[in-house]
Amino acid sequence: MLKTTLKNYAKLLAKTGLNVQKGQQVVISADLENADFVLLAAEECYRAGAERVDVEWTHQPLARLHAEKRSLEQLSRVLPWQEERLRAEIRTLPARLYILSEDPDGLAGVDAEKYASAAQARSRIIKPYRDRTENKYQWCIAAAAGNAWAKKVFPGETAARAEEKLWEAIISTSRADGNPVANWNAHNADLAQRCARLNSLRLASLEYESSNGTRLKVGLMPEGRFAAGREKTLSGVEFNPNIPSEEVFTSPKRGEAEGIVYSTKPLSYQGQLIRNFSVRFEEGRAVEVHASQGEAALKKMISADEGAAYLGECALVPYDSPISRSGVLFYNTLFDENAACHLALGKGFPECVEGFGSLSEEKLRALGLNDSMIHVDFMIGNEDMKITGITEQGARVRIFENGNWASETDA
Repeated sequence: MLKTTLKNYAKLLAKTGLNVQKGQQVVISADLENADFVLLAAEECYRAGAERVDVEWTHQPLARLHAEKRSLEQLSRVLPWQEERLRAEIRTLPARLYILSEDPDGLAGVDAEKYASAAQARSRIIKPYRDRTENKYQWCIAAAAGNAWAKKVFPGETAARAEEKLWEAIISTSRADGNPVANWNAHNADLAQRCARLNSLRLASLEYESSNGTRLKVGLMPEGRFAAGREKTLSGVEFNPNIPSEEVFTSPKRGEAEGIVYSTKPLSYQGQLIRNFSVRFEEGRAVEVHASQGEAALKKMISADEGAAYLGECALVPYDSPISRSGVLFYNTLFDENAACHLALGKGFPECVEGFGSLSEEKLRALGLNDSMIHVDFMIGNEDMKITGITEQGARVRIFENGNWASETDA
């Protein structure tokens, strides 16, 4: 991959993804094998005005070793210095860039019960700190090619060629070729138009139907709104939290989901793959799940806490999105969720509630926004997905037909 292309990509993440402000601190989280790209990203953050850039290094093989050798008690601990860092971030509100590159199977074989239990225990401590910074800082999740990930996506290629092809796919689907910033300005404008149309319909519910057996009805909050692409912090700073992003999404009303959905792509969750799974909902709650692989991890996921079995997101993604057209199965939720309509179990988005900035957490929950320590997206869209919106007046509006956006004249 040409260094100039990677520099342009790094600039996109700093300027359009994070929109680093002059004098702001930045934290980059990335794997050790991406040190060269992290250097480019850090340099672009400084050029954008960052006062300080810190890097939190991760390494999946080391995480695996910890999971195997540490006791559940040790894995579950959040150390005092780690809590102090969380308290400091409440004061400083650094922009955070997450660069993903992990192996989708990197934790396969690890004790799923132990690993998930430890993650849940840590989340119970960390979540109150994260809640205090919600919508107050910029963040962006993006990707860099990793060796093992590349071989998973392109198993027939040599290691070097697989990594090159994965970089090419990341750059292309992230709209990072040519003039990345201009590409994203145009893309954000298109997404904003789609949100405006959906919000004008005043939808009370969505009905999903597919030939694979999916039949689901999801209720929406009267105060809810659809969002996409560019977002704003409460102080008005714009940023793009996901690169790539093709979705138009909202948070549904807790307790109002009935029916069954079938996955259309594998889910990589905590380093383990969950394949060919279904989720059945009653009164909003996931009451039954099945999977051909990873069923135990799926069951553990929906029992993470009281809100983990409820929906936190409904996302609309056309089947002919650039990621879908690429024909690449990434085994990575950031990309695969942008190739198909998807749902998420767990935490809902406050920004999907009108006037959320002036509402307390208690009021948001009373309106129907779900809360949880998890937020896990899973893909349900395919080439014949049909989605119908029901308005507050009871009118039926075609939203998706044959996997793609229905014509506005169908409303």
